[in-house]
Amino acid sequence: MTIQEKIDAGIKEAMRAKEPDRLSALRMAKSALMNMAIEKHGAGSKLADLDALNVIRKQIKQRQDSIQGFERGGRPDLAEKEKREIEYLSEYLPAALTESEIQELVKEAIVQVGATSKAQMGAVMKLATERAAGRADGKALSQVVQRILS
Repeated sequence: MTIQEKIDAGIKEAMRAKEPDRLSALRMAKSALMNMAIEKHGAGSKLADLDALNVIRKQIKQRQDSIQGFERGGRPDLAEKEKREIEYLSEYLPAALTESEIQELVKEAIVQVGATSKAQMGAVMKLATERAAGRADGKALSQVVQRILS
């Protein structure tokens, strides 16, 4: 079952369970997925799971930014709503790699690329990102690569 199919099933489940917050978050995610599919492949197409994961991550990032704005603006009620939506969307992401797994993955990428300095960071990041397959944040990967290569 693809991520898009899982979200469709989640929408139906949220409708049956009468969960308006979950339903709203999943509908927005579905809309973003459809927009990206149309942008990349034209109408009526589906996204690959890796692209779908990137769209969901982008949705989560937008909500994290909104939470910061709402908290600064003194709107804890809206910040809580955004936090719940992040929880709903996170259910569709694969389990994240632990810090030690990220370090091991980066070390293997460095060995395979043959990197010896920060000048080769781009090649290491490319390989590490491919191998992480959406289970690690690019920022976390970058920090580990910089730490190891310095």
